[in-house]
Amino acid sequence: MEIKDKRIDSGKAFDWGRTSKEYAKYRDIYPEEFYKKIIDRGLCLEGQKVLDLGTGTGVLPRNMYRYGAEWVGCDISPEQIEQAKALALAGSMKIDFRAVSTEDIDFPDESFDVITACQCFWYFDHEKVMPKLAGLLRSGGKLLILYMAWLPFDDKIAGASEGLVLKYNPKWSGAGETKHPIWIPDITYDHFVMEDHEEYDLMVPFTKESWHGRMRACRGVGASLSEAELEKWDVEHRELLDQIAPEQFDILHYAALAVLKKK
Repeated sequence: MEIKDKRIDSGKAFDWGRTSKEYAKYRDIYPEEFYKKIIDRGLCLEGQKVLDLGTGTGVLPRNMYRYGAEWVGCDISPEQIEQAKALALAGSMKIDFRAVSTEDIDFPDESFDVITACQCFWYFDHEKVMPKLAGLLRSGGKLLILYMAWLPFDDKIAGASEGLVLKYNPKWSGAGETKHPIWIPDITYDHFVMEDHEEYDLMVPFTKESWHGRMRACRGVGASLSEAELEKWDVEHRELLDQIAPEQFDILHYAALAVLKKK
């Protein structure tokens, strides 16, 4: 499904379906600390029903399945959901994955204890979505927003790879990350109160192959470049990594979370 949003990449079209197989292979990269931060806050545990928005290939529900929550995952891309279902089946996990946009989800009111949104919150039509999410949560329910990004100004390899993305896709708006709290639009506070937030550094391990795959599976590359552009980027990025990266290395990231409680 092709998406155009003037807020993102200056309206340049992207389609997660074009990179779903690589996304499934290379973007399940959150370290254990990322999940521990969630568990330590009493979220996504046994006895809770959780809705994961923008679930992609189901990274969050699949990795947190062991903690016993009942999960539903939704994503606008049918191809992403196809991968999520296959991976869950391979892991003998019972997760309800559905191909539907967040704006169009349709569950009864007070269906969930927790709603999660990982790497996707900025894509939403917040004026439409925020009252809907509040309605879907039970009394005292929590909205958990999650994010992780490499730090290009502090990590040589990340910075060089990002520069190559911008060479081929100068409209890509995912560049230039620095550590900061997750942006929360004002409409959110009509329905939620901020309970907690945290921003912290993470070192994420890669090989040259897995970092190349992770970069290829990003919105600015595999989801939006033409076939010809992607072929050229692929060759040039591999050459770049051969010049500057050892076979195994860590990339400096930061992670952020925000916990909002339903009013």
